[in-house]
Amino acid sequence: MSETAQRPVSHSVYFKLNERTPEAAEALVAECKEKLDGHPGVLAFNVGVLGTGFDRPVNDNDFDVALYLLFENRAAHDMYQVSDRHQSYISTNKEKWAQVRVFDAEVV
Repeated sequence: MSETAQRPVSHSVYFKLNERTPEAAEALVAECKEKLDGHPGVLAFNVGVLGTGFDRPVNDNDFDVALYLLFENRAAHDMYQVSDRHQSYISTNKEKWAQVRVFDAEVV
C-alpha cells in the first residue's frame, strides 16, 4: 500500500437544501446520524447546521447542513462510499438537495 493510501482521509460534505428551513435541516441531520455514523474505519463523525453570525468575508454560508467524517485511510473511505447504508442515505435524501459539495483530502 502506498504512503498516500495509508493517510487518513477527511471527507467534508455541504448540503444546500431545496427546502431551506430549520426543520428540513434538522431532519437531514437526523438522517446523517442514523445512516452515516458508525461505519468501519471512521475515526471522527460530525454533522450540524449552518451556524449563525459567521459573517467574515471568507465565510461561505451557502449551505444548510455540514457533514464531516475522518477515515483511517483511503480503503475505509472507499468502502464507505459503496456501503449499503451510504447508498440508502443517498437514494432516500437526494431529492431534498439543491446542491451537494464534497471536499476530500488526505491528512498529512
